[in-house]
Amino acid sequence: MEDTLNHHLKRQLRRLATERPYQVVAGSAAALLLATGTGALIAGADESPARQQTPAAVAEAAPRLADVATRSQARVAATTPAASPSPSASASPSASATKAKADPDVTRKAAPKPPSSKILDYDYEAQFTYYTCGPAAVRNALSAAGIERTQDELAGPLGTTEMGTNSAQDTTRVLNQVVKGDPYRTRMFAGTPSAAQIDRLQADIVAAVTAERGVVANVAGTVTDTTGGWHSFPGGHYIAVVGYRDGGELVRIADSADPNLPEYWLSTTDLANWIATRGYSA
Repeated sequence: MEDTLNHHLKRQLRRLATERPYQVVAGSAAALLLATGTGALIAGADESPARQQTPAAVAEAAPRLADVATRSQARVAATTPAASPSPSASASPSASATKAKADPDVTRKAAPKPPSSKILDYDYEAQFTYYTCGPAAVRNALSAAGIERTQDELAGPLGTTEMGTNSAQDTTRVLNQVVKGDPYRTRMFAGTPSAAQIDRLQADIVAAVTAERGVVANVAGTVTDTTGGWHSFPGGHYIAVVGYRDGGELVRIADSADPNLPEYWLSTTDLANWIATRGYSA
């Protein structure tokens, strides 16, 4: 009977030896209790066969075993790492939001400021007839974008006849048929332009020229350029704007009417008044 009990206790201690330290301590205590009740004490799972112990010896060993158990529990507590708070728990929502807001990868970059002056590289051509200024102006504007079209190729879509080309709405339509992205818009003046309309014209020219696009304007009447040159078209005319300077206060005109005077500068205010009751494509 005693051999059977000892064998059973050894099996229990072998199993407990593979558990955590506090389980070994608990197992040792259980072994002590069982040994006290039967008169046999098992020293450990890997030791030699159990030795016979008297009740007095068991009582004498009990305090030492209790002390061992207490010290084992203290060592387990000291070597067990304390749980550290997760990074997500310690980071405040406001700090995360600030980081995301300042992150250059997610912050939208401001559009670059247009240059104070810019002149397009374009291919000038004078109009072939007195009434093909519309096709010539569109052709000159397109050449600044590297698009080649002849005046004859443009006259049909523009609806140009001996009476000329009808309006800036036609030049906008044809320009958008050729230029990718339909970037052109028509702006019409009902009469003498207001200060806001002049500012709008200046901004439109700067934006178009910066994007490598010429502007086409339908003008009528007389204007004087910055050198005192006089340009008069009572029945109407089309010109291309191919540059600007001073932030757009002065604009460069490509005029197909006279190959001897292909270019000149106008103030944006004078150009707006020259457009007057007509319009422009930008």
